[in-house]
Amino acid sequence: MKIYRMITGPDDSSFCHRVSQALSIGWELHGSASLTFDRANNRLVCGQAITKTVEGVEYAPDMKLGDF
Repeated sequence: MKIYRMITGPDDSSFCHRVSQALSIGWELHGSASLTFDRANNRLVCGQAITKTVEGVEYAPDMKLGDF
């Protein structure tokens, strides 16, 4: 099964660390990162889609994708 997550957060080192952590445990980048401006909080917000292939698991809507 292939699972998908979208990591989002402020454009700072914590966002980069979250993506780097996911990559280090087998997630792969899916497409390009996105960037938008959050006027309410006066900051840039990043987003990066990631995917991971997991063997021997069937998809269920209640699964916590971050646990893989």
